[in-house]
Amino acid sequence: MSETGDSEADGGEVPVRKIIHVDMDAFYASVEQRDDPALRGKPVAVGGSSRRGVVAAASYEARKFGVRSAMPSITAKRQCPELIFVPPRFDAYRAISHQIRAIFHDYADEVEPLSLDEAYLDVTRDKAELGSATATARLIRQRIRAETGLTASAGVSYNKFIAKLASDQNKPDGMTVIPPGKGAAFVQTLSIRRFHGIGPVTAAKMEGLGIFSGADLAAQDRAWLAAHFGNSAEWLYNLARGVDHRRVRSNRPLKSLGGERTFFNDLVSDTEIREALAHVCTVVWDRAAKKGARGRTVTLKLRYADFRTITRAKSVAAPIADGAALLAAGEAILAPLLPVEQGIRLLGVTLSKFEGEEEESDTAAAPADLLSLL
Repeated sequence: MSETGDSEADGGEVPVRKIIHVDMDAFYASVEQRDDPALRGKPVAVGGSSRRGVVAAASYEARKFGVRSAMPSITAKRQCPELIFVPPRFDAYRAISHQIRAIFHDYADEVEPLSLDEAYLDVTRDKAELGSATATARLIRQRIRAETGLTASAGVSYNKFIAKLASDQNKPDGMTVIPPGKGAAFVQTLSIRRFHGIGPVTAAKMEGLGIFSGADLAAQDRAWLAAHFGNSAEWLYNLARGVDHRRVRSNRPLKSLGGERTFFNDLVSDTEIREALAHVCTVVWDRAAKKGARGRTVTLKLRYADFRTITRAKSVAAPIADGAALLAAGEAILAPLLPVEQGIRLLGVTLSKFEGEEEESDTAAAPADLLSLL
C-alpha cells in the first residue's frame, strides 16, 4: 500500500499518518476522587469556591448538572448545590502527567502535549510493533489505568483534527477509530460546536447563516466561505471534508496564553472593572497552571465603548508564581488607567515570556481519505 496521499499545494505528496489523540477523563477531578475515596461518586469541582473563584475542572457527576470548566464558582454552586469544591494540586497533576507521557514515549517518538491531560501521538512508525494504531491506543489506555488508576479516552484516525474529535466521541473511558475513507462522513454528522478551533463566537455566526453541522458547512463552496469568513475559508472548507495536514510536533514552545471577556453591558465603575480583571486573571492562571507554564510578562487589553483598543504590558524579574501574583501584576497595569472616561466593553489578559518546555498545538488545516491503515 502506498505511503503517500494527495498532493499538497507545492506539488509534494502528503504522507499517510496514523494519529492517536489521548485525553484523560476529567483529569483533575479524577485525581482528587482517586486520592480521596470520600469524593468518589459525588459532584466535585476543582477550583476556588469564593465569589471570584472559577471551576478548573468538574467530575462527570458534576457535569450532569451543567457544571463545566471556566464557569464562575458561584454559578456552578447555584446549578449544583451539592457540589464539593476541592483546591487544585497542580504539582500532583503535573507529576501524573509526566508519568503518562513516559508511557506515550514507549509507543511514539513524536508526542505533542496540548496540556497536562491530553496529547497527540504519531504512531505511523509502529515503534512497539503492535500491528496497528488501534492496538497501540488500546494498550496505552490499559497501561494508564494500571499504572495511575485513572481512565483515558482515545481517538484514532489519519489526522489530528479527526483524532481529537474521535477521542471525545465515547467519553469517558472510550475509544473511537475513524479510518481513512470514513473521515468526511464522520465530520459531517457533527455539530459545528464540536469542531476544535471553532469558538462560540464563530459558531454563533455560523448558526446565524444556517450552518449547524459539518454537513451544512461542507455544502458551502470556497467563495461563499471567503465572503463570510475571510482568511479562514480554506481552513473551514478542509475541516468539513475531514482534511488536516498538520504534523504532530514534539517541540513547540508555548509563546503566550491568555483570555478575554466581552461584556453585555459596558463596565464603568472602578469596582466592576477590577472584579472583571480578577475573573479573567483566574481563568488565565488556571490555563497556565494546566500547561505547567510560568511567564514573566503580563499584558492587559482594554477595548472601550467606542471600540478603541489599548494594550499595556508589565514584565517582572521572576516568573509569575501563582494567581495572586498574576492579579497583582494586572492591577498594577490597570491602576493608572482608572477611572475610565467611557465604558469598557472588553478586557483581556495575556501571559508570555515563559520558562519551561510545555507545548501547544497549532490550528491550521489539512490528509485525504485513503484505504484503511488503522
